Amino acid sequence: MKIKIAVIAALLLCGIIACDTQKKGSPATKNNTQLEYLKATTDSQSKPAPPPQEQEQSKYAESEIKADSEVKKGILDEGKFNTEDYDNIVEHKFLASTQNPLSTFSIDVDEAAYSNVRRYLQNGSTPPSGAVRIEEMINYFDYIYPKPQNGDPFTVNTEMSECPWNPQHKLVHIGLQGKEIPVDNLPPSNMVFLVDVSGSMDEPNKLPLVQASMNMLVDQLREKDKVAIVVYAGSAGLVLPSTSGANKIKIKEAIDNLEAGGSTAGGEGIMLAYKTARENFINKGNNRIILATDGDFNIGISSDDELVRLIEKERKSGVFLSVLGYGMGNYKDNKMQQLADKGNGNHSYIDNINEARKVLVNEFGSTLFTIAKDVKIQIEFNPAKVQAYRLIGYENRMLAAEDFNDDTKDAGELGSGHTVTALYEVIPVGVKDEFTKSVDLLKYQNNDRKILNNSGEVMTIKLRYKKPDEDISKLITHQVLDESVAVSNTSDNFRFSAAVAEFGMLLRNSEFKQQGSYNQVINLAKSAKGTDEEGYRAEFIRLVQTATSFAKK
Repeated sequence: MKIKIAVIAALLLCGIIACDTQKKGSPATKNNTQLEYLKATTDSQSKPAPPPQEQEQSKYAESEIKADSEVKKGILDEGKFNTEDYDNIVEHKFLASTQNPLSTFSIDVDEAAYSNVRRYLQNGSTPPSGAVRIEEMINYFDYIYPKPQNGDPFTVNTEMSECPWNPQHKLVHIGLQGKEIPVDNLPPSNMVFLVDVSGSMDEPNKLPLVQASMNMLVDQLREKDKVAIVVYAGSAGLVLPSTSGANKIKIKEAIDNLEAGGSTAGGEGIMLAYKTARENFINKGNNRIILATDGDFNIGISSDDELVRLIEKERKSGVFLSVLGYGMGNYKDNKMQQLADKGNGNHSYIDNINEARKVLVNEFGSTLFTIAKDVKIQIEFNPAKVQAYRLIGYENRMLAAEDFNDDTKDAGELGSGHTVTALYEVIPVGVKDEFTKSVDLLKYQNNDRKILNNSGEVMTIKLRYKKPDEDISKLITHQVLDESVAVSNTSDNFRFSAAVAEFGMLLRNSEFKQQGSYNQVINLAKSAKGTDEEGYRAEFIRLVQTATSFAKK
């Protein structure tokens, strides 16, 4: 009996020792893995480029990139949780023009919301309300406005008609057309590709799609452009020093050798990218960091507040930051919105190789070359014509009225050839107002608000902008007369933007959708399809038809 007890005790002791050894060994194993990974990324420049035949069969070839539906299935099969983050959007309400005559906001040239909404619908689900930013959906599409003349950076174009989802109301369409600079005449670029190679990027629609995207962008570079590559995982490193755009093979080799693994020190990566951009700064050039990530920062400087403070400090150097978002399941939309906004750049969501081509090839100039910065819009409504108004979208771009004349206040940037569109729904004087609420009379001020200008103007639009290398803004004004036409007589610009806005309100189940319907959206969009050379508007119509089938279930 004693022998049996001794044997059992010995076996238990061996088990305890083995478990303890395994626990102590695991950090070392992890550290060895990280060291091997960092060595691989650091040495990537020294590896010879594969022959063209092998490059074509690379694991990053377009045909190898999986559809989101496949990735989504894989995530669900693995039992992972969806941790995507979106900010809550509180829609603009109708405001009485007598009490709130001014509406002030920053322009927004981001397009991420539309491609992200498309991803949700194509995968068979409706997007969360926080993902549906209507202004970004509208501005995803190009509109045909008159080109600027006489050295102005952009034109201001307006149109007014009855509101499709409430014919008693008016819809005012405001469009800006940026000056287009031919690619050959664009200033030289100093770019830093900042690539997230952490473990969260180890998905088919993340790092492989980033590499395919970056290779497309490299093909657009000229000899006078230069590119450096910084990566970050558990730590940050310089994979490729600043290299001429003429040396495309070397740049692509560095891109193709990237591998994913480790935690996410995004803050450290951002600091190294700004340092690299400053060291290679080009006066009068395009100095820009292009961050490619899913936004899942988890070590070092990682909170939204810390990152925003860092970028607000770094942007003073004259280096712009653009953000390309990738992936699903842990996509941090709210973080990337803030980074691009505070970094004087733009935010796009790349859900497939065609979107990468749109953003980095077809819209190369407007995505990466700024012609006007800190562009602000302020509308003054004439209470003799406008009883109440509502800005559709731009909820996270609102400014205080006094910010309009304050040149220290940050606002949006306009790229070469870019268009920006905004819509106001207006309740004319004399129409029953079912939206605004009464306010008690003031006790210490005169409540008699006299209308001083009963002209034919509905509103006055004021814009302020700065040249990319200047700090003093310039002012442009534009009056909108009370000249409304039937919807059928409006431009394709008006009808298509109205269709996209109505679609966004339906997706959000907006309290302001009123008589809106998917059928009306489809009819409006079909009537405004235009030439549609790239097929984006036709795709939109198919997307609405997909959403219609969801709504019927």
